[in-house]
Amino acid sequence: MTGSKWPYVGVTALLAIATFLVGGLLMSINERKQEAKQHFFKLVELTEETIDPAIWGINFPRQYDGYKRTVDTARTRYWGSEAFQKLEDNPSLKRIFAGYPFGVDYREERGHAFSLSDQDLTERTKKFKQPGACLQCHAGGIGEVYRKAGNGDLMAGFEKVCALPLTEARKLVNHPVTCIDCHDPKTMQLRVTRPGFINGIRALRASQGINNYDPNRDATRQEMRSLVCGQCHVEYYFKGEGKLVTYPWQKGLRVEQIESYYDQVGWKDWIHPETGAPVLKAQHPEFELWNQGIHARSGVACADCHMPYKREGAVKVSDHHVRSPLLNISRACQQCHNYPEKEILERAETIQGRTKELMNRAEVALLQMMDAIKMAKSRGATEAQLQKALAMHRKAQWRLDFINAENSMGFHAPQEAARILAEAIDYARQGEILAVRVK
Repeated sequence: MTGSKWPYVGVTALLAIATFLVGGLLMSINERKQEAKQHFFKLVELTEETIDPAIWGINFPRQYDGYKRTVDTARTRYWGSEAFQKLEDNPSLKRIFAGYPFGVDYREERGHAFSLSDQDLTERTKKFKQPGACLQCHAGGIGEVYRKAGNGDLMAGFEKVCALPLTEARKLVNHPVTCIDCHDPKTMQLRVTRPGFINGIRALRASQGINNYDPNRDATRQEMRSLVCGQCHVEYYFKGEGKLVTYPWQKGLRVEQIESYYDQVGWKDWIHPETGAPVLKAQHPEFELWNQGIHARSGVACADCHMPYKREGAVKVSDHHVRSPLLNISRACQQCHNYPEKEILERAETIQGRTKELMNRAEVALLQMMDAIKMAKSRGATEAQLQKALAMHRKAQWRLDFINAENSMGFHAPQEAARILAEAIDYARQGEILAVRVK
């Protein structure tokens, strides 16, 4: 009789253990749910004057840990974030950019944490006089600097600081690109803070029939996840005597639309000393090229690939270790593309490799055109006789440099990159023929 009780005891014990485990699991789930709801703990008060990212890091340690890792340097197959000297990697660039600061120092950009110090180190600021306009994208909290310089008026301060010598304007800033440049300190909402971008995107939307566009009012959250990057990863020039940072988007974002705007306003970056052509220097038109690609048309934002979401405990955060998606394929690419990492990498590098081959061909064509123009000049050809050839030099070099300066090696819009480089080759060969025919 006694022995028959043991099954009941065993069942009771198992039920008690199961109840304990289920209860613990439910408590853990509840804790994780509460953790997921609590995105951050407000330990310090953040204001428009809180520029130092370390202070933001007190409230947002996960994001700050990622931001600090932007000091990491890494090279993908085609460039990356290591500050190697491009002029040594490709000596032809010295000739292409002869007579311009990029012919003296042209280094690969490093991460956001170096955005200010890299500008201090480059020979382009040491050997050449540069304006305070450079700080619009290189300095953290520049919006507050503009407001103070303009007595509360952002645009007035923007114009004033742009016109200052860089050596003087540099004294106004202490931090590289940081949290406040993309986030409202009160609400943490994404926002754009660069006046050059605000003016540029407003002009672009006006050309599309949308007047008085305000990105901070009219853009969706997903759009903002690209616009905050487009503040600085763009083409621009320094307009007029005041060196005002201006985005040439009045006619559109495509390479020929920007060129048409520059032709209309009579802009040139410098006169090339070998040929005498009034040439252009592209900056880093990632936003423009990305807008022509399949990811942009599919609603994929810059942050989706360069700052993909990750889990830390139960908390979902955007990875603030901004870097190439090719260094983080599992989270940056495989969330949408169900292929092995090796295959994704090979596909991306195939696109980049084809772009690089076209870029090499365009460079050869450009240099041979320059040789032909020099030869024609040595035979006594006048500037008037070479006018059409010089126009081809401007067109060819602009297109080659547009893809060379853009930091995806064509991946942001492969077909558009190939089209642009094909035009570069065509214009260079036209210029060569025109120069050879001058008697």
